[in-house]
Amino acid sequence: MTNADPHAPRTVVPIEPALLIAEAFEQAQVTEIRHSVTSCAHASGLTGQRLDDFVLAVNELITNAVRHGGGRGWLRLWHEPGLLVCEVADHGHGISAQRLGDRRRPEPDTAGGWGLWLARELTDAMEVASGTAGTTVRITSTLANRNHTAH
Repeated sequence: MTNADPHAPRTVVPIEPALLIAEAFEQAQVTEIRHSVTSCAHASGLTGQRLDDFVLAVNELITNAVRHGGGRGWLRLWHEPGLLVCEVADHGHGISAQRLGDRRRPEPDTAGGWGLWLARELTDAMEVASGTAGTTVRITSTLANRNHTAH
């Protein structure tokens, strides 16, 4: 894909003061996106283990989008009063209802199946919308009490 590709994904979101990141990504941008999420999450008030957990959860979601969602995805990160929210979307074939309903920890020797489980375990809330047009996963983490401004 080149920069001139007219079919390149476009992320269009309203400009909001709480919006921190709105980016389309492919495999090559996974590390860059993770670093951006880390910086914004830290600036928003996440620190220590909660920061590490949130970033790992986001990394699992963007990796899943690349691996299972057609090789690319879209990420939005924003804060709401007291919350940091990240949404990762793709245009894959979706996740089965059986798979979404399975909240058990994967077996230790299982090669796959850890991404959604980890994202659920490492954040305060996770919502998944999935169908034949793709999957959108939204995770949230509670922020410490302080004034939050967009960075």
